Amino acid sequence: MDFDRVINRLNTHSMKWDMMESLFGVSPVDGIPMWVADMDFAPPKSVADSLKGLLKNEVYGYYGPDTSYKNAIVSWMERRHNWTIEPDWISTTHGIVNAFGLCIAAFTEKNDGVIIFTPVYHVFELVISGAERRAHSSDLVNVNGRYEMDLDALEASLTGDETMMLFCSPHNPSGRVWTKEELKAVAEFCEKHDLLLVSDEIHHDLVFDGHKHTIMSLAAPEQIARTIVLTSASKTFNIAGSHTGNVIIQDKKLHTAYEKFAKGTGISGSAVGMTMLEAAYNGGEEWLEECIEYLDGNRKVFDEAINKIPGLASMKLDSTYLSWVDFSGTGMTKDEILSRIQKVAKIAPSPGLQFGESGRLFMRFNIACSRSVVIDATQRLKDAFSDLQ
Repeated sequence: MDFDRVINRLNTHSMKWDMMESLFGVSPVDGIPMWVADMDFAPPKSVADSLKGLLKNEVYGYYGPDTSYKNAIVSWMERRHNWTIEPDWISTTHGIVNAFGLCIAAFTEKNDGVIIFTPVYHVFELVISGAERRAHSSDLVNVNGRYEMDLDALEASLTGDETMMLFCSPHNPSGRVWTKEELKAVAEFCEKHDLLLVSDEIHHDLVFDGHKHTIMSLAAPEQIARTIVLTSASKTFNIAGSHTGNVIIQDKKLHTAYEKFAKGTGISGSAVGMTMLEAAYNGGEEWLEECIEYLDGNRKVFDEAINKIPGLASMKLDSTYLSWVDFSGTGMTKDEILSRIQKVAKIAPSPGLQFGESGRLFMRFNIACSRSVVIDATQRLKDAFSDLQ
């Protein structure tokens, strides 16, 4: 796979490129989109071939049976994560956001508190508030450029109406891979306070050497009766447009309760998305290994350049392709930082404030693009903040 190839995505209904100007004031003609989390890489050939097969069939009906689809997931989890699951633990949704929206609706009540660790993927709070629940935020602690949880502080802040924890593993936006011990502590905390634990593990395949992602169910088997794991192939293989995710629930009673609620929503899988996922899991492994190696090179290039700019500090990624950069050392306000990035550097990152108040002076940069674009972006940032050097 040629990850250096620059693919023109303009005017293809690409959110990343075709909405950049309206949202950030950065023209796609001479700007660089580094915000929404999709890659500028073509997915594995197996995925493209599967879509060609659909087109060849000419009739685009309902997907079924789902045996081979679920078997592909079972095999992938065994091979890549040493996680042995059963096909009947799997329920399909229209992506991970839909999955945690369904979990919130199924297992919490109006005005219940849902715990999140901030800064975190901004859609968590949007879905929680949209469902008329209360987002109970617990700030992560930045310890020498690495986030840690403070469960004692979280415990002290509880009001008694919390019924669920929505957990991000690996962490977005920092790319932190939690240790098995940290995950176990989270699960034990949920058991102590009678919380349902929903673990969003969408980035679980994009982990760099020296780090190991542990599925929540493996880290804390004693708490399996309150654990829901959410997975998808969308980030792994750059097929976010497939809008296909999976809710994996090992406990039979919990799974039955979820299925009963899900049936009431009328949800069913997408033939296109399920076909793409199956093809990716069955034929995309070599592509993934090459992609991780390429992303590892991008993160090293990006971090080396960014950390040389006075006032800027990029957290070292354990996983993902989303670099989390601290601009607090510049002494500038959020608006001053954004102005330099958007108007001078002509880059559109995700503003850190989206991820919570503690991210106010941070920016998230998507580095899943050709190496030449990463180099160009770092040079633009160096020039935009040149007066600090």
